[in-house]
Amino acid sequence: MASSPLWGAEEDVLGPVNLHEFEEVAKKKLHKLAYDFIAGGVEDERSLRANFEAYGHWDLVPRVMVDVSKVDTSTKLFGIQMDQPIIIAPTGGKELVMPKADEVVAKAALKMKTVLCSATGARKLIEDGEPLHWWVNGIGQATRQLATDFARRSEDSGAKAIVLTVDNAYQSNRDRNNRNRFDYGMMQGGVPKEGETRKLVNPALAANWQPHTPSLSWDYIDWVRGVSQLPVILKGILAPEDAETAVKRGAAGIVVSNHGGRQLDGVIGTLDALPDVVDAVGGKIPVLMDGGLRRGTDVLKALSLGAKGVLIGRPPLWGLSAYGQAGVERVLWMLGAELKLAMALAGQPSLATINRRLVRKHA
Repeated sequence: MASSPLWGAEEDVLGPVNLHEFEEVAKKKLHKLAYDFIAGGVEDERSLRANFEAYGHWDLVPRVMVDVSKVDTSTKLFGIQMDQPIIIAPTGGKELVMPKADEVVAKAALKMKTVLCSATGARKLIEDGEPLHWWVNGIGQATRQLATDFARRSEDSGAKAIVLTVDNAYQSNRDRNNRNRFDYGMMQGGVPKEGETRKLVNPALAANWQPHTPSLSWDYIDWVRGVSQLPVILKGILAPEDAETAVKRGAAGIVVSNHGGRQLDGVIGTLDALPDVVDAVGGKIPVLMDGGLRRGTDVLKALSLGAKGVLIGRPPLWGLSAYGQAGVERVLWMLGAELKLAMALAGQPSLATINRRLVRKHA
């Protein structure tokens, strides 16, 4: 594991001591429109809370008298060797934090030797010859031709996998954004500068059937696999039945995800959904997970329930907002360091020793 990133200013030598505190720093620095966009969920935010609450449903049952003088958190996913099973998830709204934010996050991923999942932010680094591991993310294309063109461009651009977000058929109804009359054009142009005026958006439009990819079907996997060697990973699976279909249709991996609580309200927390999806897959393809991860023990519980790795979305944005590239690096380092310590205290010297016997669910 890389050494802890240093802070750039003397007054920030200590800085946040956990991932929760990065959000507190970020909130003070961000425009309210930006903070609410990143932090918020959909409607009553039950799904958002469910992700956090799910970790409280499972208790660790540590083993003792195990030699943990050395603890190995390294893993290999889709041919990529990683120091720790922690990946940067795709997130919209980085430009609300700072210009060219995707490139800054990509530089942090490169420094910390992890995978970046992003729509576009890695291309410049790869064009410059940097050995960045990049999974391209998208929400799908409406036709076979568009899908195949996207797959070919992705492979030519140096992506190592295609991560298809499958739970984004329509723009969701997000109360915080509606209340702020959020203009989605800000996701590229940034928040209004002081003294700048912009046309207010009708908040009702956000709940008025704004389509993204409503016609997306399982055929998409066939289209992409027919023209590209890239593995296709489906992000947004919660139902075991969908996991079974994903395996049958040739998906290379699954990310158990509810879009960070930002699409459909009232859905199951991702950690609670994970065991049934893992069982449905039956070890045929890797299962990953995202949603609400803030501690190393959260990661350990996900690994215990069968995840081969986890993706984190909001924490890198909090690190970016608070301290720029160094903040993103610190978030990744801190979560990895907590995981390593949690594994040691739970009697798990490597990821290979972690299994479902390490956790128990509340009655």
